Amino acid sequence: MKRLAGRIILLWGWRRALVAFLAGALAVLAQAPYDFFAVCFVSFPLLVWLLDGATGEASDGWFRHLRPAFAVGWWFGFGYFLAGLWWIGSALLVEADSFAWALPFAVVGIPLALAFFYGFATAVARLLWSNDIGRIAALAFGFGLAEWLRDFLFTGFPWNAVGYAAMPVPLLMQSVSVTGMVGVNALAVFVFALPALLAARRHVRLGGALAAVLVAAHVGFGYVRLAANVEPATRAIDVRIVQPAVDLSEKWDPSVPDRIFATLMGLSAKAPETGHAKPQLILWPETSVPFFFAERPDALTALGEMLGDGQTLIAGVVREEGGSAEDADRRYYNSVVAIDDKGQIADAVDKVHLVPFGEYLPFADLLGRLGLKQLVAGPTTYAAGNERHPIALPGGIRVLPFICYEVIFPDLVAVDATSAELIVNVTNDAWFGDTPGPYQHFRQAQIRAVENGVPLLRAANNGISAVVDPRGHTLDALAIDARGAIDVHVPISNRAIVSSSQRRINGLMIMLLFALAAFTMNVRQRLRAN
Repeated sequence: MKRLAGRIILLWGWRRALVAFLAGALAVLAQAPYDFFAVCFVSFPLLVWLLDGATGEASDGWFRHLRPAFAVGWWFGFGYFLAGLWWIGSALLVEADSFAWALPFAVVGIPLALAFFYGFATAVARLLWSNDIGRIAALAFGFGLAEWLRDFLFTGFPWNAVGYAAMPVPLLMQSVSVTGMVGVNALAVFVFALPALLAARRHVRLGGALAAVLVAAHVGFGYVRLAANVEPATRAIDVRIVQPAVDLSEKWDPSVPDRIFATLMGLSAKAPETGHAKPQLILWPETSVPFFFAERPDALTALGEMLGDGQTLIAGVVREEGGSAEDADRRYYNSVVAIDDKGQIADAVDKVHLVPFGEYLPFADLLGRLGLKQLVAGPTTYAAGNERHPIALPGGIRVLPFICYEVIFPDLVAVDATSAELIVNVTNDAWFGDTPGPYQHFRQAQIRAVENGVPLLRAANNGISAVVDPRGHTLDALAIDARGAIDVHVPISNRAIVSSSQRRINGLMIMLLFALAAFTMNVRQRLRAN
């Protein structure tokens, strides 16, 4: 181990960059659908050793001094995000004639940009670096800080945060309900990087003891929580989730909307599965209705006839607002609407957090002059909704809807006892086919249920549609490329262990404890040197 570490530390130039890139790419195997988290015990020690050798002259100033460390983190991040997000290009191939030209910009450009966060993480870590366990704490703080910033900076895109690697199954998901993703990210990097201590043999026992305690706490808390008696359900709801598996090449084809609508209606109206009651709630995916209800009042009439007494349909639609179709002030929203048993739209919630370049064009005036336009999405550019609110169902049950990738933002999906009892996520992951993307998206939605202690109902156009209980178990699901509907009886009982604000505080405290430990070790080393 010492010899290997020495060789890694002495790498220079393109060889150092290549090893960092490969270490980052390897770490993606810890994410869904692979869930091979053991690779992180290789990737992160390699990163530590690369940073051991990434030194600059202090006399050159802070920027040049940290530049080698930043470069190592950037290459690690580029490998990680390129291997983890290549499937984004699949969305551009749906309309290849129009958007194939943008493939390299999406597949390579997004990882290039996201890699700056990991470059920042390693630069921050290098500021607090030492030659013992302090550098492991510094790396945990650096990555914890970078992942926290990735949640909101530049509109935010916290996809495949490192902490998800430590939560492949429900047993290992429960800690997030206390520490939040901020804490899990920092703790995961700390544990994954600890094998780097084996090379120098300094603080090996301390590192081993800390690893044992943290892993035991992680697994033990999960075991205790899953083994505990489930709180008796105060209420329950029977749900039908519809997955129409519509081919995106036909999604907005004006010749087929009636056929798509008929498919949705047929799946919704069929008799309940054996052993299940008639559903009280029917859930359709994002933008599932292939026309504007304002132009097709007959569709609402048909829905009113299909829905029985007390039934509600929540459907993803494109909602229009404003003047005539030619009016420049006319706005379109990616929305969900609640339709009651009379065929009336009882409520609507618009998507608040839109996808840049997919649902709207940032700096539209400037980029429009350069000939750029949004790359994917529906038939138009969307406006962002002003606020999100729960939808009240008959019987008083409240559901809080999140559209597509909104569900990956932990702070956005903050459900407390006063807001809602169910999380609803509607999406159209058919853009990405049978690639890792839909599996990664589902895993992040699954974690939101555990964090908030409420069930998750998820409807996707082409998978993965599912019902997840408050402890992360998938009660039933439809696979990618499957067309059908699932009926599930969903008990409503559990609540979050701690509030979303307390989780955030806990996570930040964990991160700051790593910063304090790293700073202490760094100062101690400097004093010894002097």
